[in-house]
Amino acid sequence: MLESLLVVARQVGILFALMAVGYVCNKRRVLVETGVKGLVEVLVLVVTPCVILQAFQRPFEMRLLEGLGWALGGAALSHALGIASATLFFRGADRRRVAVLRFATTFSNAGFMGIPLEYALLGNDGVFFGAVYVAVFNVLCWSWGLVTMCGSAKEVRTRTLFVNPGTFGIFCGLPFFLFSLHLPEVVAKPVELLADLNTPVAMIVIGYYLAEASFSTVVRCRAAYVAGLLRLVVLPALVLGAVWAASPADGTMAVALVTASCAPVAAMTTMFAARYARDVELSVGLVSGTTLLSIVTMPPVVGFAMWLFGVAASGR
Repeated sequence: MLESLLVVARQVGILFALMAVGYVCNKRRVLVETGVKGLVEVLVLVVTPCVILQAFQRPFEMRLLEGLGWALGGAALSHALGIASATLFFRGADRRRVAVLRFATTFSNAGFMGIPLEYALLGNDGVFFGAVYVAVFNVLCWSWGLVTMCGSAKEVRTRTLFVNPGTFGIFCGLPFFLFSLHLPEVVAKPVELLADLNTPVAMIVIGYYLAEASFSTVVRCRAAYVAGLLRLVVLPALVLGAVWAASPADGTMAVALVTASCAPVAAMTTMFAARYARDVELSVGLVSGTTLLSIVTMPPVVGFAMWLFGVAASGR
């Protein structure tokens, strides 16, 4: 188990080293807000679908198809546990704060933080299964999450639920997997090169926003400690226990699921908080604080999962 923990710690350390580049770029004004927002758009609209599409460029295997079904059920369970915990623990008259706490507890940074770590540890197989978690994230984020933040179901759009970068990547990639198809080289190579941007660019963006963070609000909020504990420790432990009890055939799928579930608070928390006039300072503190804490919490959780399911790192 110690070996697994050290492997995960090394990979998490690499991700944080890339975040440090973004932090320095912010402080030295190499990057500015408008440029970073453009990078986020490229990541979400271009790079993420390319990452998923590349992961689905593989010969059909029944093992992998069964794993997708397990991943879908596990991702749904993970978010259901998050919704139940958020509803149970966070109540009160201050809807601006309660909405942020519930959203932050439920949704992890499975895209920007989870997928790079899954790729580093598990290769394309990790992204293959991790993409399903991102798809479930998107559907629930733009339904339950949206209602939680804005306080009304009127904002929910069916088109947004199913037409988004995560689900788009799966819808495009799934036929290639099911029929063992491959993109022509003139398309496949650009897709591969764009997919390779995911880890460095995503980490630089996170590092940039860490440099902007103020922790004063989150430090004074006792409920924020509960939200962070749930997000980083309790919910991943519940997911790990549920997956272990279910005894899935594919250990890589199980580790990918646990990796996505133990990622820090989703960056979408701040975007929604700003859009719907919720507690933006609290949201920034939760995203930044749990991101920093994840360097301590993710290695033991993911390392234990790799040891428990007998999964070796891909060596990337």
